[in-house]
Amino acid sequence: MKDMQAQAEKLRAEAAECALIRDLATAPHKRELFDRLAEHLNTLAGEVEKAIANRTETRA
Repeated sequence: MKDMQAQAEKLRAEAAECALIRDLATAPHKRELFDRLAEHLNTLAGEVEKAIANRTETRA
């Protein structure tokens, strides 16, 4: 379970980095790319967190 939480945190950190790059990018296509990457990584982190919650609920 701890490894899953660590992966979710890593995905959130990577999403934050992508958002920072997006904010600093001057080229529109790079802003779009890093915006999509940030959204995708946040979605993945959310899915991992849902899996953790479901696993916790089934054990309770």
